[in-house]
Amino acid sequence: METIVFMQGICKNFPGVKALDNVHFELRSGEVMALLGENGAGKSTLMKILSGVYTRDGGTVEIFGTQCGDLNTKQAQALGVAIIHQELNMCPHLTVAENMFLGREIRKGLFVDKKAMEAEAARILDDLKIDISASEMVGNLPVSKQQMVEIAKALSINAKVLIMDEPTSALTAKEIDELFRIIKRLRSDGCGIVYISHRLEELQHIVDRVTIMRDGQYITSMNFKDVSMDEIITNMVGREIKEKFPRVDCQKGEKIFEVKNLNAGHLVRDINFEVYAGEIVGFAGLMGAGRTETTRAIFGVDPKTSGELYLDGKAVTINSPADAIKAGIVLAPEDRKKDGLCTKLPIRENIALPNLDLVCNKLGVVSKKKEDQICDKAVENLRIKTPNVEVDAGSLSGGNQQKVVVGKWLTRDSRVVIFDEPTRGIDVAAKVEIYNLMNQLKQQGVAVVFVSSEMPEVMGIADRIIVMCDGRITGEVMARNTTQEEILTLATQFENKFADKAV
Repeated sequence: METIVFMQGICKNFPGVKALDNVHFELRSGEVMALLGENGAGKSTLMKILSGVYTRDGGTVEIFGTQCGDLNTKQAQALGVAIIHQELNMCPHLTVAENMFLGREIRKGLFVDKKAMEAEAARILDDLKIDISASEMVGNLPVSKQQMVEIAKALSINAKVLIMDEPTSALTAKEIDELFRIIKRLRSDGCGIVYISHRLEELQHIVDRVTIMRDGQYITSMNFKDVSMDEIITNMVGREIKEKFPRVDCQKGEKIFEVKNLNAGHLVRDINFEVYAGEIVGFAGLMGAGRTETTRAIFGVDPKTSGELYLDGKAVTINSPADAIKAGIVLAPEDRKKDGLCTKLPIRENIALPNLDLVCNKLGVVSKKKEDQICDKAVENLRIKTPNVEVDAGSLSGGNQQKVVVGKWLTRDSRVVIFDEPTRGIDVAAKVEIYNLMNQLKQQGVAVVFVSSEMPEVMGIADRIIVMCDGRITGEVMARNTTQEEILTLATQFENKFADKAV
């Protein structure tokens, strides 16, 4: 197969950080290349150089045999390079067609030809067998559909090099199958695809070769069929990970937290559960089951229509996140960039902001010494990869952003810690660190609740699993004594389970 991308000796520096150090990368036509590595390994930075988002500090780039200077995004697109970022870049107030042709609108004289754009967008969507109207407002589409629009947008520029950064992080199993169908179709058409993902179990379905990076350096490339998953992980992290799901056994203690008859909107209906000291309670279910909505209602983000919360046997009133934090209930939200971080502020301020009552004196003046103490402790305990705490949170890799979100809550003596999709978009080693953190909280007698769409993760880390479907709890199982089939049955056969309960 023809080599369509050849990158050699690529270097990139940011203030205080050497992001890429003499990196090598090749992509061939008609192949899916998995670009793998831990968070902060430099994968996204390398691909942003290829797509013209960043300029390199050293090295050479050849695309289709032509050596390229410093590219900008338009020049990269003209060469046939398209990137779908982990954080989707859609304009919600514009239609699907307008998003697809943004910056290169089809014109009729001086005016934008909306009909022509919608017709061309509809043709591309139909060709990919994507059931989305070209005139639909993107803001009305779920994330999964927006992902498909991004792919269609890439093909509208006749992309021959398509970079996908964590494309399945917000998709259901059915939507992932649809994405894989499109990837295989593009591969057969000769498109070279760079696939960045931390979901290693996906690779077997679509990947031809893998390139592995670590700490900003190129480690190795190999045919996927010639390497085991353990070898891939060892190359990614530089050491063997003996246990993917470390479990700590604790004696079940007293009841810490109880939710009674909680209702909020149409996806939180009559929720009842308890959490005890010495256990981790996992929430399983398919997308749209109401798990995230339940955590938001508990934390006071969304209004409750009814229900009671009890902490250490006493009723607590929570009408806002401030009430929850004061009571000792905290949430690491699903969308870390939107709801968990101020990406334009440094790590220091992100960690200190929800803890002002701890770092300020009686006059409301921030104690620099106390602020340093809690920030340094969070960076050390969670192994946040950063040159210092003055770096903007938005510049960190996904996994390190997640650690900052968690770190700001560990400063407090919280009684209930809720994690919503805590390992989404982070690498295997960072996942183990989050699991160890959850186990540490469990050992300290903190009530730990976590939501995950990864069934092996829920079964591997939780002690007890609560399954939801259509806004209701449809079952509860002990993790050690259940199977994926049983959980999936509870997550999909709501009518039968509810009928059984009624009997």
